[in-house]
Amino acid sequence: MSAASLSRRQALTRLATAGTGVALAGVPASAATAPGAAARIPMGTLCRMTPQSIEGPYYIDPRLVRSDIREGKAGVPLTVRFQVLNGADCAPLPGARVDIWHADATGVYSGYDHQGAQGGTDTRGQTFLRGTQMADADGGVSFRTIYPGWYAGRTTHLHFKVFLDSRTVLMAQMYFPDALSEFLYTTVRPYCDRGQVRDMVNATDPVAASDDGDHACYAAVKEEKDGYVASLTLGVDRQGQVKADFGPGGPGGPPPPGAPNGVIPKDANGRPLPPPDGPPNGSFAGGPPPGGPGRLPPGSGPFGPGQAGPRQLVPGVALADQQGKSKT
Repeated sequence: MSAASLSRRQALTRLATAGTGVALAGVPASAATAPGAAARIPMGTLCRMTPQSIEGPYYIDPRLVRSDIREGKAGVPLTVRFQVLNGADCAPLPGARVDIWHADATGVYSGYDHQGAQGGTDTRGQTFLRGTQMADADGGVSFRTIYPGWYAGRTTHLHFKVFLDSRTVLMAQMYFPDALSEFLYTTVRPYCDRGQVRDMVNATDPVAASDDGDHACYAAVKEEKDGYVASLTLGVDRQGQVKADFGPGGPGGPPPPGAPNGVIPKDANGRPLPPPDGPPNGSFAGGPPPGGPGRLPPGSGPFGPGQAGPRQLVPGVALADQQGKSKT
Protein backbone atom coordinates (compact mmCIF):
# COMPACT_ATOMS: atom_id res chain seq x y z
CA MET A 1 0.00 0.00 0.00
CA SER A 2 1.36 3.40 -0.89
CA ALA A 3 1.74 6.14 1.71
CA ALA A 4 -0.63 8.24 -0.39
CA SER A 5 -3.49 5.91 0.55
CA LEU A 6 -2.53 5.56 4.21
CA SER A 7 -5.44 6.53 6.45
CA ARG A 8 -5.47 7.02 10.19
CA ARG A 9 -7.33 3.74 10.71
CA GLN A 10 -4.89 1.86 8.47
CA ALA A 11 -1.91 3.44 10.19
CA LEU A 12 -3.17 2.39 13.60
CA THR A 13 -4.02 -1.09 12.38
CA ARG A 14 -0.52 -1.55 11.03
CA LEU A 15 1.19 -0.16 14.09
CA ALA A 16 -0.91 -2.44 16.31
CA THR A 17 0.69 -5.44 14.59
CA ALA A 18 4.18 -3.96 14.78
CA GLY A 19 6.74 -4.79 17.45
CA THR A 20 5.13 -4.75 20.87
CA GLY A 21 8.18 -4.07 23.01
CA VAL A 22 7.49 -7.17 25.12
CA ALA A 23 10.51 -7.97 27.27
CA LEU A 24 9.14 -11.09 28.97
CA ALA A 25 9.25 -14.58 27.54
CA GLY A 26 5.81 -16.14 27.48
CA VAL A 27 3.97 -13.11 28.87
CA PRO A 28 1.34 -11.29 26.71
CA ALA A 29 2.02 -7.66 25.80
CA SER A 30 -1.00 -6.52 27.81
CA ALA A 31 0.39 -8.09 30.97
CA ALA A 32 3.94 -6.97 30.38
CA THR A 33 3.11 -3.29 30.00
CA ALA A 34 0.11 -2.80 32.26
CA PRO A 35 0.53 -0.92 35.56
CA GLY A 36 1.41 -3.34 38.34
CA ALA A 37 2.10 -6.11 35.81
CA ALA A 38 5.22 -7.21 37.72
CA ALA A 39 3.05 -8.55 40.55
CA ARG A 40 1.14 -10.80 38.12
CA ILE A 41 4.16 -12.33 36.40
CA PRO A 42 4.08 -16.12 36.97
CA MET A 43 6.79 -17.50 39.23
CA GLY A 44 9.58 -19.12 37.27
CA THR A 45 8.97 -17.04 34.14
CA LEU A 46 12.25 -16.12 32.49
CA CYS A 47 12.64 -12.49 31.54
CA ARG A 48 14.05 -11.42 28.22
CA MET A 49 17.09 -9.19 28.59
CA THR A 50 16.79 -5.88 26.76
CA PRO A 51 19.70 -5.66 24.31
CA GLN A 52 22.39 -3.04 24.77
CA SER A 53 22.86 -0.40 22.10
CA ILE A 54 25.21 2.51 21.50
CA GLU A 55 24.92 5.82 23.30
CA GLY A 56 25.27 7.95 20.19
CA PRO A 57 26.98 11.34 20.07
CA TYR A 58 24.29 13.46 21.76
CA TYR A 59 24.19 12.41 25.41
CA ILE A 60 24.70 14.86 28.26
CA ASP A 61 23.60 14.72 31.88
CA PRO A 62 21.79 17.99 32.63
CA ARG A 63 20.78 16.64 36.09
CA LEU A 64 17.12 17.41 35.46
CA VAL A 65 14.85 15.12 37.45
CA ARG A 66 11.50 15.80 35.79
CA SER A 67 8.66 14.00 34.07
CA ASP A 68 7.76 16.78 31.60
CA ILE A 69 10.75 17.31 29.31
CA ARG A 70 9.11 19.33 26.54
CA GLU A 71 10.16 22.87 27.49
CA GLY A 72 7.55 24.22 25.10
CA LYS A 73 8.73 22.25 22.06
CA ALA A 74 6.05 21.85 19.40
CA GLY A 75 5.04 18.37 18.32
CA VAL A 76 2.56 15.55 18.76
CA PRO A 77 2.05 14.87 22.50
CA LEU A 78 3.65 11.62 23.61
CA THR A 79 3.83 9.88 26.97
CA VAL A 80 6.74 7.45 27.32
CA ARG A 81 6.39 4.71 29.92
CA PHE A 82 8.99 2.18 31.00
CA GLN A 83 8.76 -0.68 33.48
CA VAL A 84 12.21 -1.60 34.75
CA LEU A 85 12.58 -5.24 35.82
CA ASN A 86 15.43 -7.48 36.86
CA GLY A 87 16.03 -9.60 33.79
CA ALA A 88 16.92 -12.64 35.90
CA ASP A 89 13.70 -12.99 37.90
CA CYS A 90 11.26 -10.33 36.59
CA ALA A 91 11.27 -8.48 39.92
CA PRO A 92 10.77 -4.71 39.65
CA LEU A 93 13.77 -2.47 40.28
CA PRO A 94 12.45 0.43 42.38
CA GLY A 95 14.74 3.43 42.56
CA ALA A 96 16.42 2.68 39.24
CA ARG A 97 17.39 5.89 37.48
CA VAL A 98 16.17 6.26 33.89
CA ASP A 99 17.49 8.98 31.57
CA ILE A 100 15.91 9.71 28.18
CA TRP A 101 16.82 12.09 25.37
CA HIS A 102 15.72 12.50 21.76
CA ALA A 103 15.50 14.86 18.80
CA ASP A 104 12.78 17.49 18.38
CA ALA A 105 10.30 17.63 15.48
CA THR A 106 13.00 19.00 13.18
CA GLY A 107 15.54 16.29 14.05
CA VAL A 108 17.66 18.45 16.38
CA TYR A 109 18.97 17.60 19.86
CA SER A 110 19.48 20.10 22.65
CA GLY A 111 22.97 20.95 23.84
CA TYR A 112 24.98 20.63 20.60
CA ASP A 113 26.09 22.64 17.59
CA HIS A 114 26.67 21.59 13.96
CA GLN A 115 23.18 20.11 13.55
CA GLY A 116 20.45 20.38 10.93
CA ALA A 117 20.48 19.77 7.19
CA GLN A 118 23.35 22.20 6.63
CA GLY A 119 25.03 21.77 10.03
CA GLY A 120 24.21 25.33 11.05
CA THR A 121 21.92 24.71 14.03
CA ASP A 122 23.42 25.42 17.45
CA THR A 123 21.50 24.43 20.61
CA ARG A 124 24.33 24.60 23.13
CA GLY A 125 23.11 25.64 26.55
CA GLN A 126 19.59 24.26 25.93
CA THR A 127 18.11 21.20 27.62
CA PHE A 128 14.83 20.43 25.82
CA LEU A 129 13.71 16.82 25.50
CA ARG A 130 16.07 15.49 28.17
CA GLY A 131 15.18 14.27 31.63
CA THR A 132 15.57 11.79 34.46
CA GLN A 133 13.07 9.83 36.55
CA MET A 134 13.46 7.32 39.39
CA ALA A 135 11.46 4.08 39.14
CA ASP A 136 8.56 3.64 41.55
CA ALA A 137 7.79 0.53 43.61
CA ASP A 138 6.66 -1.32 40.47
CA GLY A 139 9.71 -0.26 38.48
CA GLY A 140 7.68 2.28 36.51
CA VAL A 141 8.71 5.66 35.12
CA SER A 142 6.80 8.05 32.87
CA PHE A 143 7.79 11.06 30.77
CA ARG A 144 5.71 13.68 28.95
CA THR A 145 7.35 14.64 25.68
CA ILE A 146 6.64 14.92 21.94
CA TYR A 147 6.88 12.35 19.17
CA PRO A 148 10.55 12.31 18.10
CA GLY A 149 11.57 13.79 14.76
CA TRP A 150 14.02 12.17 12.39
CA TYR A 151 17.43 13.10 11.03
CA ALA A 152 19.45 11.76 8.11
CA GLY A 153 20.87 8.28 8.47
CA ARG A 154 18.60 7.14 11.33
CA THR A 155 15.07 5.87 11.77
CA THR A 156 12.74 7.35 14.40
CA HIS A 157 14.15 6.58 17.86
CA LEU A 158 14.49 7.68 21.47
CA HIS A 159 17.57 7.06 23.63
CA PHE A 160 17.44 5.81 27.21
CA LYS A 161 19.78 4.68 29.96
CA VAL A 162 19.14 2.77 33.18
CA PHE A 163 21.43 3.28 36.17
CA LEU A 164 21.70 1.10 39.28
CA ASP A 165 23.92 2.15 42.19
CA SER A 166 25.40 5.01 40.14
CA ARG A 167 26.47 2.58 37.40
CA THR A 168 25.06 2.40 33.89
CA VAL A 169 23.63 -1.10 33.44
CA LEU A 170 21.54 -0.61 30.30
CA MET A 171 21.87 1.73 27.35
CA ALA A 172 19.48 1.29 24.44
CA GLN A 173 17.07 2.95 22.01
CA MET A 174 13.29 2.82 21.69
CA TYR A 175 11.84 2.44 18.18
CA PHE A 176 8.41 3.43 16.83
CA PRO A 177 6.02 2.02 14.18
CA ASP A 178 6.99 3.26 10.73
CA ALA A 179 3.36 3.56 9.64
CA LEU A 180 2.62 6.04 12.41
CA SER A 181 5.89 7.93 11.95
CA GLU A 182 5.31 8.35 8.22
CA PHE A 183 1.77 9.52 8.78
CA LEU A 184 2.77 12.16 11.33
CA TYR A 185 5.82 13.36 9.39
CA THR A 186 3.77 14.02 6.26
CA THR A 187 0.64 15.38 7.95
CA VAL A 188 1.41 17.34 11.11
CA ARG A 189 3.30 20.59 11.61
CA PRO A 190 6.11 21.22 12.35
CA TYR A 191 7.22 17.74 11.19
CA CYS A 192 5.88 18.22 7.65
CA ASP A 193 7.30 21.76 7.29
CA ARG A 194 10.85 20.51 6.78
CA GLY A 195 10.52 19.99 3.04
CA GLN A 196 12.60 16.81 3.25
CA VAL A 197 11.92 13.11 2.97
CA ARG A 198 13.47 10.80 5.54
CA ASP A 199 15.97 8.32 4.21
CA MET A 200 15.74 5.57 6.81
CA VAL A 201 13.08 3.24 8.21
CA ASN A 202 13.24 0.60 10.94
CA ALA A 203 14.08 -2.27 8.59
CA THR A 204 17.04 -0.43 7.04
CA ASP A 205 18.40 1.40 10.10
CA PRO A 206 21.94 0.08 10.75
CA VAL A 207 21.78 0.53 14.54
CA ALA A 208 18.38 -1.13 14.93
CA ALA A 209 19.45 -4.00 12.69
CA SER A 210 22.70 -4.69 14.53
CA ASP A 211 21.56 -4.10 18.12
CA ASP A 212 17.87 -5.08 18.15
CA GLY A 213 17.26 -7.75 15.57
CA ASP A 214 14.53 -9.29 17.75
CA HIS A 215 12.61 -6.00 18.09
CA ALA A 216 12.83 -6.09 21.88
CA CYS A 217 12.96 -2.28 21.98
CA TYR A 218 10.05 -1.61 19.61
CA ALA A 219 7.48 0.31 21.65
CA ALA A 220 3.85 -0.64 22.05
CA VAL A 221 2.00 2.53 20.98
CA LYS A 222 -1.63 3.38 21.63
CA GLU A 223 -3.75 6.45 20.96
CA GLU A 224 -5.40 8.32 23.80
CA LYS A 225 -7.53 11.46 23.91
CA ASP A 226 -4.66 13.92 24.25
CA GLY A 227 -1.84 12.14 22.43
CA TYR A 228 -0.03 8.84 22.08
CA VAL A 229 1.45 6.53 24.73
CA ALA A 230 4.58 4.48 24.01
CA SER A 231 5.27 1.67 26.49
CA LEU A 232 8.24 -0.65 26.88
CA THR A 233 9.15 -3.22 29.53
CA LEU A 234 12.88 -3.48 30.19
CA GLY A 235 14.61 -6.65 31.33
CA VAL A 236 17.83 -5.39 32.94
CA ASP A 237 21.01 -7.40 33.44
CA ARG A 238 22.32 -6.14 36.80
CA GLN A 239 25.84 -6.94 35.62
CA GLY A 240 25.28 -5.51 32.17
CA GLN A 241 28.21 -4.06 30.24
CA VAL A 242 27.26 -1.09 28.09
CA LYS A 243 28.66 -0.49 24.65
CA ALA A 244 31.40 2.12 24.51
CA ASP A 245 31.13 4.64 21.71
CA PHE A 246 31.13 8.29 22.80
CA GLY A 247 32.67 8.68 26.24
CA PRO A 248 31.76 7.70 29.78
CA GLY A 249 28.12 8.80 29.85
CA GLY A 250 27.71 8.06 33.56
CA PRO A 251 26.01 10.35 36.05
CA GLY A 252 28.07 13.47 36.58
CA GLY A 253 30.75 12.35 34.15
CA PRO A 254 32.38 14.68 31.63
CA PRO A 255 30.37 15.37 28.49
CA PRO A 256 31.16 13.40 25.34
CA PRO A 257 32.94 15.11 22.44
CA GLY A 258 30.77 17.87 20.99
CA ALA A 259 28.73 18.43 24.16
CA PRO A 260 28.43 21.88 25.73
CA ASN A 261 31.95 22.94 26.72
CA GLY A 262 33.25 20.25 24.40
CA VAL A 263 34.36 20.23 20.77
CA ILE A 264 32.83 18.39 17.83
CA PRO A 265 35.51 16.11 16.27
CA LYS A 266 36.72 17.48 12.93
CA ASP A 267 38.74 16.12 10.04
CA ALA A 268 42.01 17.52 8.68
CA ASN A 269 40.07 20.18 6.72
CA GLY A 270 38.14 21.38 9.76
CA ARG A 271 34.85 19.79 8.74
CA PRO A 272 32.73 18.12 11.48
CA LEU A 273 33.06 14.34 11.43
CA PRO A 274 29.74 12.47 11.08
CA PRO A 275 28.57 10.53 14.15
CA PRO A 276 28.82 6.73 13.94
CA ASP A 277 25.04 6.35 13.90
CA GLY A 278 24.42 8.38 10.77
CA PRO A 279 25.63 11.40 8.78
CA PRO A 280 24.40 14.72 10.23
CA ASN A 281 23.88 16.31 6.85
CA GLY A 282 23.29 14.74 3.48
CA SER A 283 21.64 11.46 2.61
CA PHE A 284 22.45 7.95 3.76
CA ALA A 285 25.33 6.36 1.88
CA GLY A 286 24.05 4.95 -1.37
CA GLY A 287 20.84 7.00 -1.28
CA PRO A 288 17.45 6.02 0.10
CA PRO A 289 16.97 2.31 0.79
CA PRO A 290 15.83 0.37 -2.29
CA GLY A 291 12.26 -0.72 -2.16
CA GLY A 292 11.46 1.71 0.65
CA PRO A 293 7.85 2.67 1.30
CA GLY A 294 6.17 5.24 -0.90
CA ARG A 295 5.95 8.66 0.68
CA LEU A 296 3.64 11.61 0.40
CA PRO A 297 5.09 14.86 -0.95
CA PRO A 298 6.11 17.20 1.89
CA GLY A 299 3.12 19.13 3.22
CA SER A 300 0.51 16.81 1.72
CA GLY A 301 -1.91 14.57 3.57
CA PRO A 302 -4.20 11.58 3.06
CA PHE A 303 -7.23 13.73 2.26
CA GLY A 304 -7.03 15.53 -1.04
CA PRO A 305 -8.90 18.70 -2.03
CA GLY A 306 -12.64 18.33 -1.51
CA GLN A 307 -12.26 15.11 0.49
CA ALA A 308 -13.70 15.29 3.98
CA GLY A 309 -11.50 13.86 6.72
CA PRO A 310 -12.03 13.39 10.46
CA ARG A 311 -12.44 16.58 12.43
CA GLN A 312 -9.72 15.49 14.86
CA LEU A 313 -7.13 13.34 13.15
CA VAL A 314 -4.14 13.40 15.49
CA PRO A 315 -4.89 13.61 19.22
CA GLY A 316 -3.52 16.61 21.07
CA VAL A 317 -2.76 18.59 17.90
CA ALA A 318 -4.73 21.66 16.81
CA LEU A 319 -6.60 21.27 13.52
CA ALA A 320 -4.70 24.25 12.12
CA ASP A 321 -1.49 22.21 12.44
CA GLN A 322 -2.87 19.17 10.62
CA GLN A 323 -2.51 19.11 6.85
CA GLY A 324 -5.29 16.51 6.58
CA LYS A 325 -7.85 18.52 8.56
CA SER A 326 -11.46 18.62 7.50
CA LYS A 327 -12.76 21.77 5.79
CA THR A 328 -16.35 21.08 6.83
